[in-house]
Amino acid sequence: MNTYYVTTLGCKVNQYESRQIAQLLSNYGLKPVKFVQSPDIAVIHTCCVTHTASSKSRQLIRKIKRQNPDCTVIVTGCLTSVDTGEADNIGDGIIMLDRSVNLPDYLEKLLKNKKNQADSSNPVSKTANDDKIKDKDDKITDKNDDFHLDDPLGLGSVTTFGSHSRAFLKIQDGCDGFCSYCIIPHIRKKLWSNPPEMVEKEARAMVAAGHKEIVLTGIYLSAYMQETVKRKRWDTSRSLELVSLIERLVRIDGLMRLRLSSLEPGDITEPMIECFVKYPNLVPHLHLSLQSGSDRILRRMNRQYRTDEFLETVERLNNALDRPAITTDLIVGFPGETEFDFDQSMEISRQAGFAKIHVFGFSKRRGTPAAKMQDQIETHVIKERVRRLSELDKELQQKFRRQFAGEEINIIVENTKKQTGRCERYFEVNYHTKHHQLPPKKGDFLRLRLKNNCIDAEIL
Repeated sequence: MNTYYVTTLGCKVNQYESRQIAQLLSNYGLKPVKFVQSPDIAVIHTCCVTHTASSKSRQLIRKIKRQNPDCTVIVTGCLTSVDTGEADNIGDGIIMLDRSVNLPDYLEKLLKNKKNQADSSNPVSKTANDDKIKDKDDKITDKNDDFHLDDPLGLGSVTTFGSHSRAFLKIQDGCDGFCSYCIIPHIRKKLWSNPPEMVEKEARAMVAAGHKEIVLTGIYLSAYMQETVKRKRWDTSRSLELVSLIERLVRIDGLMRLRLSSLEPGDITEPMIECFVKYPNLVPHLHLSLQSGSDRILRRMNRQYRTDEFLETVERLNNALDRPAITTDLIVGFPGETEFDFDQSMEISRQAGFAKIHVFGFSKRRGTPAAKMQDQIETHVIKERVRRLSELDKELQQKFRRQFAGEEINIIVENTKKQTGRCERYFEVNYHTKHHQLPPKKGDFLRLRLKNNCIDAEIL
């Protein structure tokens, strides 16, 4: 075995974990290749946050095995922990490893076995979790319920995100909030936080590798160094741990931007706002998950805030910062959502002036309370509400961008072929080089003037 391919579905945490897996395989001496180059090992890091995500994960697994039947296909990620019978439905020759598996131990064992059986034409075809996979009497790993007290996957730190302009840095894992629509607490219930000194070491390595922007990410980012995501039970002596970490990271030489992946209204304390005011490389972009503009629906979702608290938080941010980009998630068609409830989501979106809304039509996820609720919304109603909210999202995006027409902005180049990059407030901008200018490279930091259409810009 000489080559590998890793692909990812899902969130920023999954993308970080895939980089961990790729780095581990490289450390074992394997070389990364594209899938069309027929890798010896293909790792699929899956997502199952919605029924659609699970379906996409299964489709990708089948596709990869069909197109390269001799490849050893290893499936990791959330799908393997919640849909434990999936292997039987997907087919033979697939190794499904849930989160109880010590992945480094398993991969080391697999590579040794493959090396010893190089003359065998049969790929490994186990379809059980690692605590059931044995080589004769030698058990590869035991299920360990306390494994999450250490690095959840046991994979170590990430030093580079390859050619990506931004690097994701996972500082927290786990959620015990049990929102009624969410399967994640059933998969990643135990909370874990990476100690500040380890986060800083990893961030410095990423900057040294050429990454000018780092995005701090986690399953529940603001529960950093806490033992629960439920704020009423938080250890108040640790309430400033995330703020302290931010203050530690923004001082790293060469780190042009630090971005936070997702927060909630309760996370926006005065010390947090002071960080945004004080440190210019902590970008004025906050993703605040709303999920619904109806307090009645928020209670059914088991969220930890009310709409008035959300709007009050937005107001405080707008008063303290220069036109911050506030983005959000909204679920439409949640069981029991009336037309009035939906209209409230539309109205609060207008009041908040979101820079971007990630619109999700409700998707029943087996194993969650919401999937069993009686008052499910018909599909055609959900689709129509998604359409209406998406139209509002386009209007709000344009309105937010128009504030910056003619102004100077900074971008980090993401795509040199399309000549695009993202500014501090996260919206995408097209840049245009002049004949006498050297073309910028991916990851370059550019100073631009935004044109009146608020999409195109010229290099200064």
